[in-house]
Amino acid sequence: MSRFTVVVTDLGYATYEPEKQELAAIDAELVFADCKTAQDVAEACRTADAILNRYARIGPDAIAALEKCRVISRYGVGVDTVDLAAATRAGIPVANVTDYCMDEVSAHALALLLSCIRRTVSRDRQVRQGMWELAGKEPVHRIEGKVLGLIAFGRIARALHRKVAGFGLSKVLAYDPYVPPEDIERAGAKPASFDEVLTRSDYISVHPPLTEETHHMVGADEFAKMKPTAIFVNTSRGPVVDPDALYDALKHDRIMSAGIDVHEPEPLGKGSRFFDLPNVVLTDHAAWYSEESENQLKRSAAQNVALVLSGKPPRFCVNPEVLKS
Repeated sequence: MSRFTVVVTDLGYATYEPEKQELAAIDAELVFADCKTAQDVAEACRTADAILNRYARIGPDAIAALEKCRVISRYGVGVDTVDLAAATRAGIPVANVTDYCMDEVSAHALALLLSCIRRTVSRDRQVRQGMWELAGKEPVHRIEGKVLGLIAFGRIARALHRKVAGFGLSKVLAYDPYVPPEDIERAGAKPASFDEVLTRSDYISVHPPLTEETHHMVGADEFAKMKPTAIFVNTSRGPVVDPDALYDALKHDRIMSAGIDVHEPEPLGKGSRFFDLPNVVLTDHAAWYSEESENQLKRSAAQNVALVLSGKPPRFCVNPEVLKS
């Protein structure tokens, strides 16, 4: 019998060999569940020493049912699937992986932005339908001289900033109340208020984590402040943006177009109203993905577990106050 039991709350990866390799060193057994409800999580994880979590929600009832869990480790940067307050009250550290997929998400944000600027997806569809000489029928504007606005200025936004350095933008505005203005300036961007980013930017890319503060932080009022020629990109979390307001802004040409990787809800479903809009490029919450980033994510999430079960702090911890007790 293994010394520890680590439960994977929900499946989706083709292999779990990276986790098994990391956990074998501490004699931990990986147990697989496919939790859909809080009760599923409670039953599957009741006697677990640790939890690896992807999409299954771990709410207060599920946390209350845990008898000996010493760490909940998330596959990803965001921890919105876990009730952080309940975990903290229970003395359970919640770990995440903050140092993966920066290249992938920033590249994906840039790809969505360029697709909207050059209308490549729209043109592809029309060319396949036999249309030709589309120039002028869908206005395209030069990139050089435009203003990019970044909402949040963490690692991914900074990586995107570095990648657009050669495009000849007139400036990059960055709004982040948690980053000192001098740090933004040192990185080569211009500190700006939220309203400044909304009103002055030609392109807006959204990068905050999902919290109570950022839930629907971009809604009808915010879209109304944007330029009618603005291009909006979201690769952070779907609920950061009010989907009704986004749909209305695109439907009525209050902004020019949008590139959206994350949605509310997910998946969009076959009958999504967004499918009828010609001015939006949609992807399936895939910005994080590359073969390399998936392997790094899986190993890092398992390493967080292995460290805690070995009596050490995790590499990344969202509620570090529990480690002091």
